[in-house]
Amino acid sequence: MKLPVDPAENLAALLRCPSVTPAEGGALAALQEMLEPLGFTVERPVFSESGTPDIENLYASRAGEGPHLMFAGHTDVVPVGDESAWSHPPFAAHIANGEMYGRGAVDMKGGIACFIAALARSIADGNAPRGKVSMLITGDEEGPAINGTVKLLQWAAAKGETWDACIVGEPTNPDRLGDMIKVGRRGSLSATLTVLGRQGHAAYPHLADNPVRGLMTLVDALLSPEFDTGTERFQSTNLEVTSVDVGNAATNVIPQRATAAFNVRFNDNWSVESLQAEIHNRLDAASRRRKYRKGRKEPVEFELVWRDNPSHVFLTHDEKLIGTLARSVESVTANRPALSTSGGTSDARFIKDYCPVVEFGLVGQTMHMVDERVPLADLETLTRIYRQFIGNWFGEH
Repeated sequence: MKLPVDPAENLAALLRCPSVTPAEGGALAALQEMLEPLGFTVERPVFSESGTPDIENLYASRAGEGPHLMFAGHTDVVPVGDESAWSHPPFAAHIANGEMYGRGAVDMKGGIACFIAALARSIADGNAPRGKVSMLITGDEEGPAINGTVKLLQWAAAKGETWDACIVGEPTNPDRLGDMIKVGRRGSLSATLTVLGRQGHAAYPHLADNPVRGLMTLVDALLSPEFDTGTERFQSTNLEVTSVDVGNAATNVIPQRATAAFNVRFNDNWSVESLQAEIHNRLDAASRRRKYRKGRKEPVEFELVWRDNPSHVFLTHDEKLIGTLARSVESVTANRPALSTSGGTSDARFIKDYCPVVEFGLVGQTMHMVDERVPLADLETLTRIYRQFIGNWFGEH
């Protein structure tokens, strides 16, 4: 039986599956075909929740006496956008000038393809891992992340699964393979701020209360002063206003209300609770300043609604996991990777509650773009890195 030792062949099989969130698109079936010849037991649970699409996921495990390594990732991809803008069809796995094109090539079917190839080569050479290996693959990472990794972890843990370490195959490298390992992530907190005013005619402002003025006061307090200047391992906390709306098409009407949505990416100076308290304190103080509400004595009336499921900041401290991966990367690429916490969130934020987790994958320059693509040489290099990491990590236990 042919083993999936070629990462390019593995990736081509996955790219030909149109698995745009929430569709499975055949991607998990393709993974099952690759994994079962390697001795994996494959299960594909479907999770549901009211108001969200059902999501099919995959959990595969290969038995072994020893420590348990998890590889985590996702086969769902973002939409292709204007397909006519692509140089090659986004689900054809076309190769041109040494690069394979396709939605998900980098984010992150490529990482999955390489990890499977690395395992297959180890097994084919008689150097199978001396422990247990599992793959936790969701179809909901690019979507609301409700029926994916969170529930898959809970489901597996309820069956008695425990893990010693995890590597997530997200595209972590900014320019070339070997640049960066993600060892943590900033937290993410979102909310909607609504200022209540009094509707009226724009020519008679004394009879109304323009909520836009109040909103300017409150937003100004959120943006300044800065929350902090960063920490040893994290960037400074940053708040971005992502939308402002008054729901008013008329130019001669003072609106009834004004809203602003914002997102904060925060470092380890803060917890979700302490950051929420700081924001509430800023808004309460600003509401009494009435900076843009001349002649008004009442405080600005506002409502603040926090979005569900904030992401908590985390930093992995497992030196064996981090050191083994860093040495494996350097051995293959001659580059010593930076240990970073930059970027957005990933499913590592859920996995960190079960075991130490790091992220390392392909170069992310074309992820989510038209003509997403990966050099075939990078697929081979990442496979070699993963193979060396697997051997070294199990060998150190």
